[in-house]
Amino acid sequence: MLIGEVARRSGVSARMLRHYESLGLVRPSGRTGSGYREYSGDDIRRIFHIESLRSLGLSLREIGRALDDPGFEPSSLVDDLIGQTRERIAAETELLTRLRRIHAADPVGWEDVLQVVALLQALESKSADARQRAALSSVGEVSVPVEALVEAALSETEPNVAGALRWALARSGDDGTALLAEGLGSPVAAVRERAVRSLAEMPGGEATEWLRDALANADVVVRGYAALALGTRGVAEAAPTLIDMIVEGRNDTDAADALSMLASDTATADQIASMLVDRLAQDTTEAPARGRLTQALADVPGTRASHALVELSQDGDRAVALTAAYLLHLRDAR
Repeated sequence: MLIGEVARRSGVSARMLRHYESLGLVRPSGRTGSGYREYSGDDIRRIFHIESLRSLGLSLREIGRALDDPGFEPSSLVDDLIGQTRERIAAETELLTRLRRIHAADPVGWEDVLQVVALLQALESKSADARQRAALSSVGEVSVPVEALVEAALSETEPNVAGALRWALARSGDDGTALLAEGLGSPVAAVRERAVRSLAEMPGGEATEWLRDALANADVVVRGYAALALGTRGVAEAAPTLIDMIVEGRNDTDAADALSMLASDTATADQIASMLVDRLAQDTTEAPARGRLTQALADVPGTRASHALVELSQDGDRAVALTAAYLLHLRDAR
């Protein structure tokens, strides 16, 4: 079969067939009387083998080894191809993400495009100062897409940069709230903490609802940050978690402050005081925790807290009794 017919049937151009021949991949088995290349059935099968291996991403050099080296093991080459393909997919995915973020910024000209690219690159810089400047500059005429800010906030380890990113997210609207909430389910504890701390600074009802859900999170750190944030927002559901924090000595001072903010009306104040007294009465509550619970009553207004302090001033635990008596003195002075 002559080269033109082979090209027509195989779909490989005559030019490429000549290139294969120059590389030694396919050598026509014969020549016609006029000197034209003549391909045998085996030659054509080899051409199809070459094309099949090319479809897997092999180079022509690798194809030559695969077809001509009897000791060639395909498994190692396939492993290499899998690795190369994964790297290529990762690079293409990263490029697609960057392009989508530039598109989301809705640039009106190339200057805007370049500004967004510069900010995105700065957010990925190894320099903490550069990342912080990018975060602080991200809220402007040409802003960084919120998706990029969320990704940066969930991965940032430098406290000052993390604070700047949370500031930027809080001013970006509600768009990042749901994305941050996804971080609450991360298998990485540090990511969960960054997610709840960022949500705590997000304004609006949507963030509050996600923080309510976080009160049931399996991660005690997530529950704690959610309760502190909800306390400052006046959400009474946070009270049990805040009291747990006082008992356990985790951010107990902040938890007590949040409880006092929740106790803004008489009914709520009395409920909180009753919850504190109930925990004080439990046999499992150890002496240091009883002391912290007594101190927490100090900033809870109302008669229920005052009566509780009067009773505690006679407590069998001398430290608790002295603390309660001192707090009563302060309340009387006020």
